[in-house]
Amino acid sequence: MTTQSTAEPRPQVQELDRVTIRFAGDSGDGMQLTGTQFTRTTAAFGNDIATLPDFPAEIRAPAGSLPGVSGFQISFSSNDIHTPGDAPDVLVAMNPAALRTNLADLPPGGALIVNADAFTANNLQKAGYAENPLSDGSLKDWNLFEIPISTLNARALDGLAMTSKQVDLTKNFFALGLMFWLYERSMEPTLRWIEEKFSSKPVIAEANARALKAGYAFGETTEIFHTHYRVKRASLPPGTYRNVTGNEATALGLVAAAQLAGRQMFLASYPITPASDILHQLSTYKHFGVKTFQAEDEIAAIGAAIGAAYGGSMGLTSTSGPGIALKTEAMGLAVMVELPLVVIDVQRAGPSTGMPTKVEQSDLLQLMHGRNGDAPIAIVAPATPAECFDYAIEAWRIALRYMTPVAYLSDGFLATGSEPWKVPSVADLPSIAVEGWTDRETFRPYRRDPETLARPWAVPGTPGLEHRIGGLEKADLSGNISYDPENHHRMTQLRHQKIANIANDIPDLQVYGPSRGDLLILGWGSTYGAIRSAVERLQAEGHAVAHAHLRHLNPFPRNTGEVLGAYRRVLMPEVNMGQLRLLIRARYLVDAVGLNKVRGKPYRIAEIEEAARLLLTEGAAQ
Repeated sequence: MTTQSTAEPRPQVQELDRVTIRFAGDSGDGMQLTGTQFTRTTAAFGNDIATLPDFPAEIRAPAGSLPGVSGFQISFSSNDIHTPGDAPDVLVAMNPAALRTNLADLPPGGALIVNADAFTANNLQKAGYAENPLSDGSLKDWNLFEIPISTLNARALDGLAMTSKQVDLTKNFFALGLMFWLYERSMEPTLRWIEEKFSSKPVIAEANARALKAGYAFGETTEIFHTHYRVKRASLPPGTYRNVTGNEATALGLVAAAQLAGRQMFLASYPITPASDILHQLSTYKHFGVKTFQAEDEIAAIGAAIGAAYGGSMGLTSTSGPGIALKTEAMGLAVMVELPLVVIDVQRAGPSTGMPTKVEQSDLLQLMHGRNGDAPIAIVAPATPAECFDYAIEAWRIALRYMTPVAYLSDGFLATGSEPWKVPSVADLPSIAVEGWTDRETFRPYRRDPETLARPWAVPGTPGLEHRIGGLEKADLSGNISYDPENHHRMTQLRHQKIANIANDIPDLQVYGPSRGDLLILGWGSTYGAIRSAVERLQAEGHAVAHAHLRHLNPFPRNTGEVLGAYRRVLMPEVNMGQLRLLIRARYLVDAVGLNKVRGKPYRIAEIEEAARLLLTEGAAQ
């Protein structure tokens, strides 16, 4: 395919409502950085966006190998969107392995941009190709653009004092510049970022800037692209927006919660993918009364968090599924001593180490029931990256008001995916402060608030409020150690009722669509976007289909049973083998149908739409 340059004729401009691009290459090719910069520029332009980074599970996978492929998908639109798209319209493949692992997702007729220089005999062998796909006719179903990116990039950097390896590392910016031209994005935000990022390394800054400009110029002057594309700004509600990942929104929500509660926050954590970014970001907020502690292991981390709660701070710990397994005994301790504690679980594929960088929703039953004894805790689960801010605050509101541990269930898709977030006004955020007990005359360690059943928060050192604390059962009111059977039964009932009472203090389950109908699709967590998009498509065809999404998983909203009973069939997509469905069927005796897949990837819209159509067809035949 020719790559000769010419200034004429000018390419046509085609307007599109939505575009989905996937960048894919070796883990050392900078695909995450490329996708992030494209996302930031697109967010600044004003499109609605949704992203899906796809990290290789192996940290040091061999270069050019299939396990080492890294990807980043972004969907941007002039309309409101909920997912990063089912399939890309454009695949940028930087080597044969990236092509092999991603080509099946590119629909026929899609644009395929490849770095032709990377298709060497060695790289083809690593990717399992017997023949070069660029020349054997196997790619005839796609709109193929073979570009010698490495060669053109090296030519643009000629004369700089850099090694060939350093030059090669900048080729991702060449690809980024090309995509900026193809979709009418400005280079200026990325050029400013390069200048700031590499201010102490002027040669590296110059190289990256040259690579970016060279890619843009290639798109502008080459004759192989006959069209470039325009996606107008989205009509979003007025306000200040920033692009945010779920982990970023979680960290910001936690900082906001500390301010709204008027207390110091103490995060004790042990690094684990994909939760580590929360620890990293919170460590930068010391000036907001946030203290962070990287513990030697998961057990030490939650122990320190409980200690901080005992001392009057907002004790917090963050982890993923394997860490929850280790924290389980201490979570039972927090239930027994009835202290406010938030446990963040950014779920990943399991069991055991599983697939550390892939998404799953398989920790719900572990957090609901995975403790010895009857030890209920509250559970909340945001549905989108932006919602992570709100539900970090909500987790703390519940923990403080009810003096209970609260599990905050995110997952790898929410944590690393991003979308526009409307920055809230501080004045619109209500206080979640609770006062510590100070009256020695009326103090009883397990005296309970008549509405919430919360016990007093008595901070050590407060005169006259000395009391016992620990994992042994406590006597009602006095807090003395008790082995009395009737007392244990009463205290167990009180701890259960305290969690049940939270249902009086949370919103009803909302329904998108008709209040009664043929089908309700019920979800939780990161399945939100795919479900909502599928329901919108089905409703546009006239089907009586609705969507409800649970954010409070223990307790459920009070009207959950009423909502479920209003529809002929209930479909429940989960990225697990049916954990919420098990709870829903047991609690409400609803014959819900599961749609369960555990592939380490989020649901596609089409998968949910297909399952819904099948149930609708079965209903029509009856």
